[in-house]
Amino acid sequence: MNKEEQRKEVLNSLKEMPTITYREQSFKIAKKFLQESTIIDANTIALTISNMPEVDTVHLIEALWQLGKTVVVPKCNSKKKSMDFYAIEDFSQLETVYMHLREPIPAVTHLVEANDIDVMVVPGVAFDKKGYRIGYGGGYYDRYVVKYSGQLISLIFDEQLCEKVPTEVHDCPVDIILTPTKRLDCLQLRGESY
Repeated sequence: MNKEEQRKEVLNSLKEMPTITYREQSFKIAKKFLQESTIIDANTIALTISNMPEVDTVHLIEALWQLGKTVVVPKCNSKKKSMDFYAIEDFSQLETVYMHLREPIPAVTHLVEANDIDVMVVPGVAFDKKGYRIGYGGGYYDRYVVKYSGQLISLIFDEQLCEKVPTEVHDCPVDIILTPTKRLDCLQLRGESY
């Protein structure tokens, strides 16, 4: 199965998830995430503002704010195929852009460099146990994480975990995957160390 077929198959299975299940599973994942030692120790955490059927990050961001964490979210530049992260303190600092994505408004937020981010939550559609992923097709994260040295975590539903995903040379795997039922140390499964 190629990337496009696998992406479509996983997205279709996620769309069938009942709303109540989506909320319950997102809550379980968020709870696990907040208990990770790297999250407890982190000052600055990068996340996207989720859209269905991604794991809900809105409530997670609110929880991080309550813990005194700095939350940074990506602003994509579609012409350059690049992204930058901006610190937000309130959801009013977001605007809706293409494909209903919510991104920070640069004029009312401040830019945070890659080396100032402690942990980055990497989105995606399908993942294997070694942390390789099929994203949404833009390649933004693969290009960004080349200059990033902190921990990469993905928050996913069990339906997104696959036996194997097709990989390419430029693909950057994540270090940890959290699902409602599993915590996968992908570095260890790849035989690497952090």
